[in-house]
Formats: sequence, C-alpha cells, structure tokens
Amino acid sequence: LAAPDDEAYAHRAYEPPQGEIEITLAQIWAELLGVERVGRHDHFFALGGHSLLAVQLLSRVSQAIGFTLPLTMLFAKPVLADLAASIMDELSRSGAQDPPAIVPVLREAPLVLSFAQQRLWFLAQLDQSSTNYHIPLGWRLKGGLDRSAWQRSLDRVLARHEALRSVFVAPEGKPWVELLPEDAGLPVVEHDLRDRPDADEALLGLCREEAHTPFDLARGPLIRGRLIRISDEEHVLLLTQHHIVSDGWSLGVLVRELSQLYRAFVAGEGDPLPPLAIQYPDYAAWQRQWLSGERLQSQAHYWRNNLSGAPARLALPTDRPRPAEQSFAGASVTVVIDADLTRDLKRLSRQHDTTLFMTVLAAWAALLSRLSGQDDLMIGVPSANRGRREVEELIGCFVNTLALRLDLSGEPSVADLLARTRRSALGAQEHQDLPFEQVVEIVQPPRRLDHTPLFQVMLAWQNNAAGTFDLPGLMVEAAADGFDQVKFDLELSLGEQGEVIAGTLGYATALFDQATIERQRGYLLALLRAMVADAQQAVGRIELLPADERAYLLEELNRTAVTYPEQLCIHELFEAQVRRAPDAVAVVCAEERVSYGELNARANQLAHHLIAIGVKPDQPVAICLQRSPMMVVGLLAILKAGGAYLPLDPAYPPARLRQVLDDAAPRVLLADAAGRSALGDDALRDLTVVDLAAAPEWANLPESDPDPRALGLTSRHLAYVIYTSGSTGTPKGVMVEHRGLVNLSLAQIGLFGVCCSSRVVQFASFGFDASASELVMAFGSGATLHLPADELRQASNKLSDYLRSEAITHATLPPALLQGSQKLEDLGSQVLILAGELPKAELIRSLAPASIINAYGPTEATVCAATWSCPDGFDGAIVPIGRPIANTRVYLLDGHGGLVPFGAVGELCIGGAGVARGYLNCPELTAGRFIASPLVDGDRLYRTGDLARYLPDGNLEFLGRNDEQGKNRGFRIEPGEIAARLCEHPFVREAVVVAHEGSGGEQRLVAYVVSPEAASDGLDGSELAGALRAHINAHLPDYMVPSAFVRLAALPLTVNGKLDRKALAAPDDEAYAHR
Repeated sequence: LAAPDDEAYAHRAYEPPQGEIEITLAQIWAELLGVERVGRHDHFFALGGHSLLAVQLLSRVSQAIGFTLPLTMLFAKPVLADLAASIMDELSRSGAQDPPAIVPVLREAPLVLSFAQQRLWFLAQLDQSSTNYHIPLGWRLKGGLDRSAWQRSLDRVLARHEALRSVFVAPEGKPWVELLPEDAGLPVVEHDLRDRPDADEALLGLCREEAHTPFDLARGPLIRGRLIRISDEEHVLLLTQHHIVSDGWSLGVLVRELSQLYRAFVAGEGDPLPPLAIQYPDYAAWQRQWLSGERLQSQAHYWRNNLSGAPARLALPTDRPRPAEQSFAGASVTVVIDADLTRDLKRLSRQHDTTLFMTVLAAWAALLSRLSGQDDLMIGVPSANRGRREVEELIGCFVNTLALRLDLSGEPSVADLLARTRRSALGAQEHQDLPFEQVVEIVQPPRRLDHTPLFQVMLAWQNNAAGTFDLPGLMVEAAADGFDQVKFDLELSLGEQGEVIAGTLGYATALFDQATIERQRGYLLALLRAMVADAQQAVGRIELLPADERAYLLEELNRTAVTYPEQLCIHELFEAQVRRAPDAVAVVCAEERVSYGELNARANQLAHHLIAIGVKPDQPVAICLQRSPMMVVGLLAILKAGGAYLPLDPAYPPARLRQVLDDAAPRVLLADAAGRSALGDDALRDLTVVDLAAAPEWANLPESDPDPRALGLTSRHLAYVIYTSGSTGTPKGVMVEHRGLVNLSLAQIGLFGVCCSSRVVQFASFGFDASASELVMAFGSGATLHLPADELRQASNKLSDYLRSEAITHATLPPALLQGSQKLEDLGSQVLILAGELPKAELIRSLAPASIINAYGPTEATVCAATWSCPDGFDGAIVPIGRPIANTRVYLLDGHGGLVPFGAVGELCIGGAGVARGYLNCPELTAGRFIASPLVDGDRLYRTGDLARYLPDGNLEFLGRNDEQGKNRGFRIEPGEIAARLCEHPFVREAVVVAHEGSGGEQRLVAYVVSPEAASDGLDGSELAGALRAHINAHLPDYMVPSAFVRLAALPLTVNGKLDRKALAAPDDEAYAHR
C-alpha cells in the first residue's frame, strides 16, 4: 500500500506536539519518515508515509505505548493530534498491553521452519530441479575492485545472518533447519572474460547458467555468487539466493551491509555492524507460537468469510490454450507512468482517502475485469510482513502474500471502486499475519497443475527499494541477470522512482505474446488517465482503446464494402441467368430436370396468378410443399409477385406449423397434398389455398417476368419470413429483405467459387434459412440446384453416395451430420461449407482434401455473416468463424455497448446489408435485439447473443452462446470446452454438455456421449462415467466436471440436421454424482 503525496494537503503553521502520546507519536514519525520535526497538525501521508511505513508505525506504537493500533485507525485519523486523541480514547477504555517479545531459542534443539519456509520447502520437493523461487541479482562494478575485501564482505554477511546459513533436512520426512558454520564462506565462482571477442554473449550465457542452476536445500549454502571479470577495471557480480532464505526487503539489508563492510575492510577497519539481537530461526519459532489460539481463529475467520465463493480462476483471454501443466517461462515489458499522471494519481488518491497503491490496484482490477468479463476477481499482493522492529534488519523469508478480492459488480463509478478497493486492501492488511499457505488450506480452492491457487495475477508495489551500493572507488549499476521466469500469468510490479511510477509487467510466455501485453499496458495507462479526469464516471464505460486499435477494430477488420446491385430484387439475379442461358439446367430432382427458361416460365405464370388474387409487397405468402421442382417454382413465384415467402416444412409438427400461421396470418397458401395434410383442414379454412399438385388454373397466363416497378416492389421489401426457435418456446418470424439476399448471393458466389458449371446440393429443409443460401447461390450464378430425397438427407452415408453420384461441387452441411460418418474421406464435393454449428478441428482434418469453409451467421443477418477457409495442412486446435463477408460489419461489444479490446471476449454484433428488418409482430423483441449502432452513426446492429473474440490473425473465434453459459464461483463455464475435452477420450466419438436445472434450482452439468463401436464395450454406465469423470478431472477444474454422464446411440438431430438440444432430457436426480 503506497501513500498520498503532500502537494495539496492543507498546510498549517507548525504547532509542537502536546502531551505524552503526541510527543511519542511525533518521535516515531520523525524516525520513520526521516524528518527533523513533526507538528501536531502534520499528516502522516503528507510527510511521505506509505502503508509499509504504516505497518512499521503500528509495531513501534505497540512497543512504545502498549497499544495495538489498527491500520484502519491510522487511515481514518492520519493527522497526529487526531490519531493521538483516538489512541487516548482507546487506552482509557482498555488500558496498555505489552506486546509479546521475540526471544532467542536454544540452538541445540531442532530449529523449526517458518510457515513461508515450510511452503517453499514443500514446493521444492515436488520439483527439486526447479529454479522458480530463485532471487537473482546482477551488478556491474566499474573501477578498481578490491577482490579480497569484497570476498570478506560476502563471507561476513553469510556469517552474520543465520537465514543465509540455513539448510533444510528431513531425515524422517519432516523438515527442520540446520545451520552451516559461521566460517563456511559464501561460494563465489570467478570467470575471466578479458580479451574474449564474444565477451557479451559469454556474459549472457553465464547469467542464464547461474539463474537456472538449482540449489540443493539440504546442502546449501542457499546463496552463491559469480564474479565475472570483463576488464581490469570492470567486473560483473552475480548473486543468487533461494527465496526460502531471503525476500525483497532482505535485498535492501544485503546491499546496505555489503556497502558498509566493504568500505570498512578496504580502509583496513574491522566489522562496523552491530550484533543482531535475534535471528531468523528465533522469529520462526515465535511465529508458530504467536499465531495460535484466538488470534489464529480470528485471522482464519476473516479469510474464510472474505474468500468464500471466490472465483477459482481469472478467465483472461490468452493467445494460446493454457498448457496442462503451468509453465514458468516468462518475459516482461517496462511500464512507466509519467510525472504528470503520477501527480494526478496522488491527487485522486488524496481526494478519496486511498493510497497510491490502492488507486493503481483499482485500475488494474478494472482492466482485468474488462479483459476477462468477470466482476469478481482475485489479485495477489505481496506484503513485507516486517511489522515488528526486531526483524527489520534481518535477512530472511518474511514476505507473505495476500489474496485480495475485488468487487466490480453493479457498474461502480471510479469513486465507488476506489472505496471498495480501500476496504479490501485494509481488510487484508489487518489480517496479513495468517500465512498464505494456511489461507489456501482454509479456502480449499480447486488445485490444478495448470494454474496457481486463489489467484493467477500479482500486483507488487515496490516501496521498500533494495537501495544502491555505496562502494569506494567503484561505480555500480544494475546488470542483466538472465532470469526469465514468472510465477503467475501476469505480474505487475510498480513503485515510485523519483517523480514517476515505474516497473514491469511480467507475463507467462506460454499464454501471451509480447504484443498482447504491450496492448494491456496501454489499456492500463488509458484507464489511469480517465480515472484522474473524472472520478464519477462508470469505470466499466471508460474508453480503453487507443485510436489505432479502435480504427483497426472498427474499420480495418470491417473493410468489406464492395459495390453490388443493391437496387435489385433477388429474383432479378435469377432472371439475368435465364436471359444468359435459358437452356441450362436449373433444377435436378431424381429423374426430373428443369431448365432455367422452363423454371422461369412456370414461376412467372404462377406469379401473375398470385398478383391477380391480391398478393402485394411485404405480404407473407405461406408455402407448404414436399421438396420438388414445384417447391422451387412456388418460391420464385411468390418473390416475383412481390410477396414474402413464408416456408412451412410438412415434416414439422402440426402444432408448430399452426403457431407460425397464427402469428404470420398469411392470406394465401401454396401447398401440395403433403402440405395440406400436415396443416389440417382447420388451418386451411381461413386461407386462399393455391393447390400446386392439381392442374394449374394459371397455365394460360403470361410467361413474361412481372415488372417489379409496376408492383411497387423494391429491394427494401421483404423476400421471406422464416421462423426460428425463441427462448420462450414460441417461434419468432425473422423478416429478411431482398437487398440482404442479393448481397448474400453475390458474396457467396465469390467466396465459394460458384459458377455456371457448378452443382449445388439443396440439403437444408426449406423451413430453415440455409435453404435460401443454397437457392440464391445456385440461381445467382447459373449453377444447377440438386434436390435429394428426404431419406438421403437424414443419413450421412447415403448422402455421401448421392454427392458423389451427382458430382456435386458445392454442399452446405451441418457438422453434426458428418461427425459420425464412416465415409468422410471422399464426400465427392469440391467445396464443403460447414454451417449451423461449430465444427471440431478433428472433423475439419478428416474432410480433406475438399475445400472446407466454416460459415457463421444467424437467421437475423441473412444466413451468413462470416466465413473461414481452411488452409492447406491445417493442424490447429481452434476452428475460427473467420471474417465478415462483403458489405457486412462485425463488432464485439461489452455490456455497455463499447468495443472490447482486441482478443477479449464480447458479444458478436452484426451490421451491414444482411441485417434483417426485425421480428414479425414483435416490436419489443426487435427493439432489444436490433439496435442503433453505438459506434457508427446511422448504422444498425443485430445483437446475436453469441460470444466471440478475435484471434491474433484477425479471425473470429466463436465461444458459444452467452445464455448457454453458467457461472460457478464467479467463473464462466463454457459447455463446448467440456465437450471438446470429452471427445479427446477414446471412449467418446461425440459429446454435448448441457446445463440442466436440478430439483433445488441449482445448475447441473450433464454430458451426453456417443461411443465408437466396441470402444467401450463391457463397461456399464457407472464405469464409463467414472472413466470420463477421471479424464475431465485431469484436464479441467472441478466446477467444469459434469454431474452426470448419459450414453446415447446417437445424438438427436432436428429435421435441419442440427443438434436437437430439446431431445436431451435431464436425468433423474439419482443419476447425478453426489459429492
């Protein structure tokens, strides 16, 4: 915790302290703050105090006055007279109490480890070759170095501090400390690089070798050095310590004492350092005795309550999937907060009674929340834990780590967040004595090898600088230490350096690229600038993005504008092909072949009939037919007559068809016998039915194209109304205009390479919007549309035979249909478009050598909004949905309608030519999902409810529905991720994971799996569930392990070939695993 500065504090004339308490406090303040005098109206933080000094103040007050000063009291009463008055009030009620002293313990008995040492020893046993807990130091010494005096100084520091002479033995499995003799000497290896032409490379190699050479905790010493001679007047000193015997504060002690010793030894003097009253083993014994009983219970109670239900992991978007086991390889970028912004941050801190550290912590939390989408998150903060005066001059591992929980729920303002952060930081500081390892044991977070427990992000505030050497005849500067490791995903280390705040942002290179971290640094600086400008603004609405990134997301990734005939209606593209090649085959269905000219003539005759019976622009016209050339005639005729076709698939349940008819209220129905039967007589009673199976009464009508202009028809009128499932269970009609279909047709023809010689299969049910895509792709290019029989569409093996026999060049199929196919090696199609749901990478690879395109788009954006073409040799784990098609714009927005940073998760929103008009008869639903763009004036966006993020190459990755996701302990659960892991198991060919509501209202994850033939034969349901549960447990946190596993012969599919989630019934309560 760092301090406010003194610039804008109200200054009053000096008035000396009054009374014993004020005088005592003033003396303590003067000593800690390094000032000559302290007045009764002086402010602790205005004089240069920060919370590390505040903790030391607490210890000194306890020793001098016998009063345990709460940290919150100092922050509430930072003026000396006010603080003294509060202390006197408390003393009058409870009296003075002497704090327990730290006393030396006998060295004959085994010496105990401190709590921090015990945890580090345990971690070392897990991997004895690890260098993760090394503290590497490097200095360049320029001038005449007295090597003998230098070695004596090092040896004396080793002899002086028992922590540095500690080794850790465990002959019976339980560790204790043994001490090396005082004359053991600090080992220093010397290297001579003089006259080496490759001296720089050799130096870096030695630095890396030193940093990555492990210690033997049982042999020691756990500090060692290398003295590298660059020239007669230049040396590089490397000192490496194990964290089990040292910490950041200890570095300052080390530098200070080495300076004093070297100065004395060079001058021929003796050891100038006063003896130490206690040693680290005395502190370790005292800590175990002091932290017990009621004090232990009180601390444990705080952390148990504070961290109950805390998120187990921060879901930061990463550049690469998280490895199964955490990698500690790391790198860092520098962070500098300039003097002006530093002054403004101090002013903001002062105004809101926070420290500089708390203010930066609030900004860091806000940024992490924006990147992860979590409003409840954990950040680790190291605490020096040097509150007692006796330990201030000791070298040893005193540091403790505090797990701070930050709450960003409810759209807090900057001021609100500062207040929340202040409460969290002060609460943690007040209960900082409980060692981190005990907090972990109390909270019992899920233990995973791929991330650290409780938190994965650290903020270290460096207000106890290591200091600089003061060595006679030598100029000392820092040298590269070759250490490239991190213990967490992100490590932000900052501190005041003169007039600026500076430090580094370290990151795990297994997860992040440098460019990503550099962007995050920019976001943090932008957030800080905005916070000082307006503390009343909502922190979640602060603009993070620099102009170039905003332009990249808004413009560069959406540079899709191309000229297209937006004034035409979709059937006019068909008519152009009729004029070009009237004899070309338009439709093939079994043995029937219909040319473009014949199809156009029949559609025109029917269109004139529809016009005659009153069909007008924007009027829905229902059509319910079996797939046949007549179905295509009917669709074209409705369009030519100016109507909007309303497709009703005869295979749909009658109740569903009746819902659609009741809502859309068409006046005219085109049907055949199957359609009439599916709808029933009651539904037909109020409709003008045009029977396409009977002898046509319009056979003598003109075969010429109706004139759209004479009909008042434009490209902004409706082409169709297609009903999709609604979250309420009631289908909703999506109204799509001609111009969107024209754009779709021409975009897909270009993207998919469709031409007049192409053969396009019409696979989708014509009640599904993919059928429109197939139709306009074929008829806009002069290709042939092939209509397979329904029984061929339902079985992938039969369909693949059909695709080969008909020499189909272009097929749009749902991945679920292909997942279990045994004939994927040759579907016969030159171009395979996968649509409707996200395909797996394994499926993509199995479909080679066909040209594979993954197409994404909701009905509300005219079928297809983005595509990705699979490159040759694809071996990735992620199948993107690609980039937007022509004249389509895609934005990823947060909950406030702002752009999320590049790589972060946001709701996918679509703008451009394909955005539908809205939902038929649902103005409120339309207003909620079709919105005015918050980014571009005059633009209109469809909010898909889908979650996505940008990959580093600018392709979009689909991450599932925001309404499919659940939360557990604040962590977002994505069922698709669990299903993907299940499919890695040899017992699973296909899987889907669904959240069902339990009898108590809780969300339970259920996995439905299909096994390969014979793969799991001989296993009953419980054995299979056990094997799969163990597999998931090995890869994912326990909150992502399904509660039940259901084996199916096949996943249920809808008539459109998509997964039928409604057919996945919830198991009985008894089927769930009880934990």
